[in-house]
Amino acid sequence: MDATESRVPRAWLEAGIEAGKMAGAVLMRWRSRFSIREKGPNDLVTDADLESQRTIVEFLSSRFPGHAFMGEEGGPEEKDPGAAAPPTWIIDPVDGTSNYAHDFPFYCVSIGLQVAGELVVGVIYDPVRDELFSAASGQGAFLNGRRIRVTPTDRLDRAMVTTGFPYDCKGRDFLFEWWKHFSIAARALRRTGSTALHLAYVACGRADVFYAFDSHAWDVAAGTVIVREAGGSINNILESRGRYNHFQPDAVASNAALHPGLVELFQRGPGR
Repeated sequence: MDATESRVPRAWLEAGIEAGKMAGAVLMRWRSRFSIREKGPNDLVTDADLESQRTIVEFLSSRFPGHAFMGEEGGPEEKDPGAAAPPTWIIDPVDGTSNYAHDFPFYCVSIGLQVAGELVVGVIYDPVRDELFSAASGQGAFLNGRRIRVTPTDRLDRAMVTTGFPYDCKGRDFLFEWWKHFSIAARALRRTGSTALHLAYVACGRADVFYAFDSHAWDVAAGTVIVREAGGSINNILESRGRYNHFQPDAVASNAALHPGLVELFQRGPGR
């Protein structure tokens, strides 16, 4: 445990958990309104996103007045605030917005905390299943209070692989090359629309691998802490040898057994 891990206050994690549950309740309230509006859900999703983020920020601001915030629905530019910045909460009020708009039950609230340049707290709450994934650096990862671990799977042909695609895939044929590769090489491949939940599923052993080329910091901040605390690893795909930068759009996360081989695979390219 390094110096940052040893001084992560329990209050930060507990507040993140409470904020995640509050935001999840917001999403459930708005969800019930989709079927009664002829205009369709898109305008309501915007309202739900904004209220969810506002709920998180107002609650955490009341607890920690000196903290900063970065969220998908407005706020500071998406760039690393740096080690000298105050503790910064990185928020996705609805990860899986398209799923939410269609009432496809695979979305969540994602809340991460960065301190002195390091991600130290992660909370992912799935309000549909009432599943709360949480972790703080050096303190383990949990699902509804039960400790979780990544799988011991050591072969790709026995692995469940998950991935995420951007909204617009035009001109990005390499995404489909990787899809084809893992469709053949892995036991199963899934794309279900929520980066945060995919990372949580790697952490708890429902999946073995997650990779994507187009994530945002608020998609991965919470999941990064949870995966690491569950014994997994996460790296950038394109610069995999260095420290993981969650402000870069590419990421591969997996268990300890598969990770070195995946890093090498992404360096070689699909089918090689």
